Parts: sequence; C-alpha cells; structure tokens
Amino acid sequence: MDLRLYDSKAAAVVPFEPLKEGEVSIYLCGPTVQGSPHIGHLRAAASFDVLIRWLERQGVDVTYVRNVTDIDDKILARAEETGMEWWAVAQKYEREFQDAYKTLGLKEPTIEPRATGHIPDQIELVERLIERGHAYTDGEGSVYFDVFSQPDYGSLTHQSPNDMLDSQDGDNAAGKKDPRDFALWKARKEGEPETASWPSPWGKGRPAWHLECSAMSHRYLGEAFDIHGGGIDLRFPHHENEQAQSHGAGWDFANLWVHNAWVTTKGEKMSKSIGNTLALESLLEQASAAVIRFALSSVHHRSAIEWGPETLTQAQANWEKIARFVLEAGALVGQPESVFLGPEDLPSDFVEAMNADLNVSKALAVVHAHVKAGRAAMLALDREGVERELLLVRSMMDVLGLDPASKVWMAEQPFHSTELADEQAAVAATLLEVILGIREAVRRQHDWGESDRIRDRLAAAGIVVEDRPGGVTWTPKERREHLERLAKAWEILSEPKPGDEGPAVKELEGGGETNEG
Repeated sequence: MDLRLYDSKAAAVVPFEPLKEGEVSIYLCGPTVQGSPHIGHLRAAASFDVLIRWLERQGVDVTYVRNVTDIDDKILARAEETGMEWWAVAQKYEREFQDAYKTLGLKEPTIEPRATGHIPDQIELVERLIERGHAYTDGEGSVYFDVFSQPDYGSLTHQSPNDMLDSQDGDNAAGKKDPRDFALWKARKEGEPETASWPSPWGKGRPAWHLECSAMSHRYLGEAFDIHGGGIDLRFPHHENEQAQSHGAGWDFANLWVHNAWVTTKGEKMSKSIGNTLALESLLEQASAAVIRFALSSVHHRSAIEWGPETLTQAQANWEKIARFVLEAGALVGQPESVFLGPEDLPSDFVEAMNADLNVSKALAVVHAHVKAGRAAMLALDREGVERELLLVRSMMDVLGLDPASKVWMAEQPFHSTELADEQAAVAATLLEVILGIREAVRRQHDWGESDRIRDRLAAAGIVVEDRPGGVTWTPKERREHLERLAKAWEILSEPKPGDEGPAVKELEGGGETNEG
C-alpha cells in the first residue's frame, strides 16, 4: 500500500502501514446529539467516507467505529430548555444524524456504539487508572485524571501542560489537585434526572466526555488500532485527553491521528453558539444532496471550506458536468456491471492523487480529464472508448462517494434540469439527422433494402420515418425520454451494414456536424 496520510501527532505526511496486514481499524468521533446536524458536523463523516472507500480499493478489510455521545452536559441542558426527557432529546437528534448520513450517501460504520451502552466499560477504565496512579477521587463522587502523572501529556498537540489553560469541568472543579486535571467521572448534581446517572464505586454519576471514546475504542478495536479521526477542533482537549487516559491505562491506542479542517462562514468556524450554522435541512431546499456532498468532498480534508453564496452554485456546475456525461454515455453503451476498480486498473494520476494524503481536488481534475476524453469518444463514434471512459469516471467518482449512476444518486434523479433536457434533445436530434442523411445516401444508390432496414429500426425505436414528395420527415411514435431515443440512435448508427462498410459508412466519415451535449 502506497498511501500517505498526514499524522497530526507527527505533524507530517507519513506512509500508512496497517498494524495488521490486510486489516485497517478506524475510530471516528461521532456526534454529540444535542441538536440538529449541520454541514460542519457532517464534514468529518464525509471525509472519512472517502478514506474508507479508498482503503477498500486497496483490498483491505476496514473496521470502522463511529460513536454517538448520548449523555453529556449539553444534552441535559437541552432537555431542561425544551422540557423533554434527556434520552428523548438524544434519540431525536441521533435519528436526524442518521438520516443526514443516509441522505449524503455515507457508508454505515461497522459498529456505532453509544456512550450509555458502555457504562461498565467506562467504570472499569476509571478503576484501572486509579490503580495505576493516574486518577483520583475528590471524595464527593467525581474522579479526575492527573495530567502531570502521564509523561507524554501534551504530545498530540505539541504543548506542555504548564502552558495549558485550566480544564473546564463544571461545578466540581474545586475538587481537583490541579486546575488542568480533567474529569473522568462526574458525580450527579442536585436537580439532574435520576435516569441520567449510574451507580459506581464512587457514588451515582455519569461518565465525562473524554472517557467514553477510550473505553469504546478499546472495546471494539483493542489496545492499539490504526487511525483515530475527527474534526481539528477536537485535538484539544478531547483527543489529547483520550490519548492520555488510554496511555495511562497501558494501551498503545491510536497509531495515526487524522483530522479534518472546519467548514467556515466569513472565516469563522461553524458553531451554534455564534449562530452561523447551516443545517442540512435548509441546504436541501437550495440544492440536491449530491451537490451538497460534492461541495463537502471536493476540497482537501485538511483545507477549510469557506461556505458562501457561490459554494453550491459552483458545486452544482461541476457535478452536472460529470453526471451529464455518465448519464449520456450510459444511454449510448449501457452502464458497466461493476465499477469497483483497484488501484492497478485506475488512472495512475488519480491513484497518486489519492495516495498523496487523499488529494481529492487533484483526483477530480483527473476525473474531468476523462470526462473530456469520453466526450471526444462519443463524437468520434468510438464505442470502446466511451465504454472505457465511462467505467473509469464512474469508478473514480465511486471512490469519492459520488458515482452519478449509483443507486443512491440515481434514486433522487439529480440531473434532470431543463437546460440538460434541452441539450439531450439537441444531441438526439443531431444523431437522427445524421442517420437520415445516411439513409438518403443509400437511397440515391438504390439500395432499397438498406434504406428499409434503417427505416424499420427507427420505427422499432419509436420514430416513424415518412418519405414524402417534399422530403423525409420523422415523428416520435410516442412521447419518450430523449435519452431513450439517443440510445437507440447510437445502436443503429454503430451497427455495421452486413458485408462491407458500404456507402453509408463512407458518407458518415465524410462529414456532418455533431453538437456536444
């Protein structure tokens, strides 16, 4: 495997070598379900979807764990604000996230654990940290991690504990030995729902935010796994603290750290607190899900996406250019049965772009080049060329989760615009005129059998040809989709005359103009 990825801990692009040959294990921090998903939330999942798809093209088995934080201070606050039960809040927004992932065509994780489903694992980890001298109780039911007990604390974010800000753990901070120590277990506060706390050796309480990911990654991926990912805003304190408590437990934890950049508006990270979020639901009123996914997936994962009025317009133009080719080429030659090509069968410049830290912008440049080559093959009536370029374009776009002819995107019919229909009609009409010109040429040579054959084939395609004193006319037998007529026209045009090439082919080679769709 030639894949290179940027490791946040090493602060460099490094060769990716799986811990186990033929297997890759990934843990991605999923949502805290206290509100509706916006594209800032969804970018991480979209970025890792591309990574997973590319890893699968290498022939490896991927175990992908993406958690759900369904108990948290923010969830309890939202429950109090809305008058809902905290678990109902969590369930409501978890469903919204699931719908959003499906809408954007994201692959489902292998395992999607919830924090509330792993309370015993988290209690066990806290006990282990206390036994190993990395954690302590405050005597009032809370447990904290001693950051100065872990020699490599700060190594992920390249900072010294002495330079760090105080940890923000709420009202129990008075029980800390050091203000930078972070909570592992939080004692139940007066007024909090009984159902939002669990019995523990230190009294009723609930796990703190960082603890859950260490416990659940260990449960499903073991003491060491290949890649830990998430948004760059999670590097500190969340991921730094995850690493500290996992190393404190004696586990190797993540071998590689992959972080995606923010989605920003006017240079600021999307955040509910400053009110600049873009909910997926509202964006779907402006563009199709495919276009939104394209906007999220066409920028390098370590580059910020500056979302503005032109973002979706630009994404739609690029998406429709590719989708239009896939649709028209498929109508001409049929869609391939499988588009799952490995690196050895894909264009080398596409493979290199993906291996270079998932450089999707360069990869898309390769896609556009092959769309252009496919269009040229269509105009040259090169069936094999069309088939080849169609397969390559679809396979490359499938790596990006955006194959236009896949079930998820065909189901929403994202390319049926008025402009596109007009272009398709123009292409179909041009081909029909070429065919009728060929028929006229063979009639001038008194080849009535070939003339009748072309007429009959057109009739079978739903086009009635009539020879009248004033010339030849054609009329659709029924109202059909333009692409159906285009497919039939291509079939007729590309079918050789029995025997030799004959005057029909020679006439075609001699001229006639074709408009590119």
